[in-house]
Amino acid sequence: MQRLYRKRIVLGVGGGIAAYKSAELVRRLRDHGAEVRVVMTQGGREFITPLTLQALSGHPVHLDLLDPAAEAAMGHIELARWADLVLIAPATADLMARLAQGVANDLLTTVVLATNAPVALAPAMNQAMWADLATQANREQLLARGIRLFGPGSGSQACGDIGMGRMLEAEELARAAADCFETGMLTGKHLLITAGPTQENIDPVRYITNHSSGKMGFALAEAAAEAGARVTLVTGPVFLPTPDRVQRIDVVSARDMLAACEAAMPCDILIAAAAVADYRPEVVAPHKLKKDPSTGDGLLLQMVRNPDILATLAGRADRPFCVGFAAETENLLEYAARKLRDKNLDLIVANDVANPSIGFNSEDNAVSVIDRQQHETRFGQASKGHIARALVAFIAERYKES
Repeated sequence: MQRLYRKRIVLGVGGGIAAYKSAELVRRLRDHGAEVRVVMTQGGREFITPLTLQALSGHPVHLDLLDPAAEAAMGHIELARWADLVLIAPATADLMARLAQGVANDLLTTVVLATNAPVALAPAMNQAMWADLATQANREQLLARGIRLFGPGSGSQACGDIGMGRMLEAEELARAAADCFETGMLTGKHLLITAGPTQENIDPVRYITNHSSGKMGFALAEAAAEAGARVTLVTGPVFLPTPDRVQRIDVVSARDMLAACEAAMPCDILIAAAAVADYRPEVVAPHKLKKDPSTGDGLLLQMVRNPDILATLAGRADRPFCVGFAAETENLLEYAARKLRDKNLDLIVANDVANPSIGFNSEDNAVSVIDRQQHETRFGQASKGHIARALVAFIAERYKES
């Protein structure tokens, strides 16, 4: 169940008696490390109070599509982007019908239409309603669109009937949610991923670095592990927890990172997401540099080129499938395409770090992937976790074609 660790789950609560189980579901998801935001329909509020779910989730419950405070920041779009999974439990017959028809007349259905994350429903209704031809037709239509259905189960119901239509129990739903993050598409493959900044020392107390947080590289490592890969993550200095089932190697400088990567070779796929310093001071002072009145107000550092980690690994005889990153502030696609050619890469991921909503240290990202034929594939703004899973799936597909 470690697959739920740090996952972002939007839990939709529909208007059925099974809504009482939603409180336990929030607890189970959080016990397994997920972050949960709750969206309730008007009917859901008749069966369980928002205050209960707020206390259990640790976040305000989202209720209305036309809430001026939330919609000033396009609340439904932000929720849709935030989610790694949208899970609706209970999903009533009415909710299933509206989703099957693409209706977006409340906050929950709007989030479902706006999200790129997987969507799963936990049906809960009377056994006759579940068996009705209209409900079954809606079920087939939803499955055909890629929406997952968890259940329903069979047993006694609140109305006294016995049959199919019971919502699954909280722990069963938590396990089913965890299964959404296990793909197996890279089973048996070794992925080498670099992440974070590097630090180049000036003296024992000062160094040159950049703003990279490492979040994108760590999200890629987590997604690759979910896809069944053996993952080696070589990271510069960051303050992020190590993803489950990932071997982490901490380094400081660009030369350290290259040495660690070469020691981890061979690998099947290299994803170079680190923001590596291009230059380092030629001489590292053995003691702290002091201000020298005779030199005026300036300090002159002679810089030399660092080794090009990505080009070095891409030029090896046992060259892996190579994916680079281009973090640019201008001429994004032009510079990324040039880097792809110059470094002999298979794919390059370009992102605009001048945009503060998707730049360094942000929680979201939006990227374009360019291949050797100069074809561009865009991934719209979403959480870095969601972008990472989409990128890993894309990379796995291209790797198999290579």
